[in-house]
Amino acid sequence: MVKHVPAEAHGDERGALLAFIEEQRGGIRRALLGLTEEQARSRPSASELSLGGLLKHVAEVEQTWIARARQEPPAVRRDASNWHESFQLVGEETVASQLAYWEQVAAETEKFIRSAPSLDDTFPLPPDPWFPPEGRVSLRWVCLHLIRETARHAGHADIIREALDGSTAFELVAREQGGSWG
Repeated sequence: MVKHVPAEAHGDERGALLAFIEEQRGGIRRALLGLTEEQARSRPSASELSLGGLLKHVAEVEQTWIARARQEPPAVRRDASNWHESFQLVGEETVASQLAYWEQVAAETEKFIRSAPSLDDTFPLPPDPWFPPEGRVSLRWVCLHLIRETARHAGHADIIREALDGSTAFELVAREQGGSWG
């Protein structure tokens, strides 16, 4: 955690979970600060990961989990034939378009989690082989999963950004706030 997440109002578990999700989103958004489209698409390591691809992936993952919780199909269906595209900007996709999409997804996540009757409400997992048969998870679990998933990729983003131009997470926080680090 680079930025402090304020304590939730007493008893506002939803607010706390949503604040931690947003804090991790910020790490990925900051990793893209000041980069060209070419830099955001570049892969500066042996990995296939790029910052633009990570951005697209986390937005899709968040949208997919909220769609599952609503028991609706995801906006983008992924399978073995197109899974690789979830980690790369393709066609007319840009960092700006993916940031705008993620902003919409985040607003939907917030609205859905805040309006749900209970974080204990569950929904069925799809019949994919990596999920337990007839498995169910709660909305609380989804929030925790989104924190974990986004944080994991925010860490990847930190490494990729530092490999691109040497900028560290602390420097990017300062840059975002109009200052300098150190």
